[in-house]
Amino acid sequence: MKRRYEITAIAALMVCALFTVPALRAQQQQTLTKVQQYQITDMLQAAYNEVKSNYYDPQLQGLDWKARYKKYSAMIDNAHNLGEGFRIVAAFLSGLKDTHTFFDPPGRAASFDTGYRFALVGDAWFITQVRPKSDAEAKMHIGDQVVTVDGFNANRNDFNDLQYFLNALAPQASTQFDLRSPAGEERQVVVNSAVKPHMRVLDLRTHGQDYNDLVRQEENEEHATRSRVIEKGDAAIWKLQQFDVDIREVEKEISIARKHKTLILDLRGNPGGYTDSLQWIVGSLFDHDVKIADRVGRKEHKPQIGKHHGDPFDGKLIVLVDGGSASSSELLARVIQIEHRGTVIGDRTAGAVMEAKHYSEESGDDVRVFYGISVTDANLIMTDGKSLEKTGVVPDELLLPTGADLAAGRDPVLVRAAELAGVKLDPVEAGKMFPFEWVPIL
Repeated sequence: MKRRYEITAIAALMVCALFTVPALRAQQQQTLTKVQQYQITDMLQAAYNEVKSNYYDPQLQGLDWKARYKKYSAMIDNAHNLGEGFRIVAAFLSGLKDTHTFFDPPGRAASFDTGYRFALVGDAWFITQVRPKSDAEAKMHIGDQVVTVDGFNANRNDFNDLQYFLNALAPQASTQFDLRSPAGEERQVVVNSAVKPHMRVLDLRTHGQDYNDLVRQEENEEHATRSRVIEKGDAAIWKLQQFDVDIREVEKEISIARKHKTLILDLRGNPGGYTDSLQWIVGSLFDHDVKIADRVGRKEHKPQIGKHHGDPFDGKLIVLVDGGSASSSELLARVIQIEHRGTVIGDRTAGAVMEAKHYSEESGDDVRVFYGISVTDANLIMTDGKSLEKTGVVPDELLLPTGADLAAGRDPVLVRAAELAGVKLDPVEAGKMFPFEWVPIL
């Protein structure tokens, strides 16, 4: 259930453009080498096989999988570089229209730090963070609405596709934006990413510099996404940034919550994570076992249960969600609604709720290329008989920040939750409670 970037319409659209616009093709100077053609063919074959063998729906959404494979195989001879080849593999998988089935391309010889973060608010995109001393800081402002990205309209339907394309499949040294300020002023900017070349061969022996850099990077990322609890009057506010907590950490946070009348569980921007973390959290909010969903796989149906454990929190519960709340976040919010355990406030969630397995792959002989294929191996059906995939969770109380709120650092959603808990919060104070932390560029 680990949330990852999705591949759907944008990848397919990019491939179509590459092979249907003669002027664009004429600009290209070369085609793939024989070795590169072999690598892309190998990747496409792996995608075909893993889906055919492991996808939860043996009918493959009604697609003629073999015919689709032949169609995309024929495109490889016309690809001009590895990037185009990767897009062919991505577009091949996009036909399933499944948020958790996608191509995880090989790592690149450089990293791209855009210097900005954007998020969904309703059906619109807004800039939510800019890295200090980046090119983005000079050209973007928190609270700007993103109107277009490299000519593509910024809307809810294409949000995950464009994020995947720009961040994973084809990161760019520069990206063009049409922006609209909170005052309604529009401007066009080109934002340059910080590009850092990497060594093509890493020394991962213990205590080597490359090894230490990787360990430090992982530690920095873990720190930036750590679970945090703030106590405020009669409320405990638990900011859970991803479902990676173990049972000891869950019990620690719940023990703090039990000292208060209300627990505000903030799942905004939480992309999901591990099934065990979800089950432990659900089990700590009820005095009995709770069925989360039925896991409907290719060969078996299995209930997913949040088993009661320890001394649960039995006070008032308020859950905050937004368009970045996905997978386990959505399941938890919907369980709270179905069981009438609390109130869900915020924005409609992402609608990306499946379980998937990641298959590590490699290609090549003398030089090995490593990549992955994520394949959905189960749908999750809630106890109301419905799946959240592509629909998401509709909050009990829909409440969205405006661009002006974001620009001023106000958090009206947390303010409203605190009000329901009997706690008075200043909107700017609320916005500073869990400050965003940039991971250092190593």
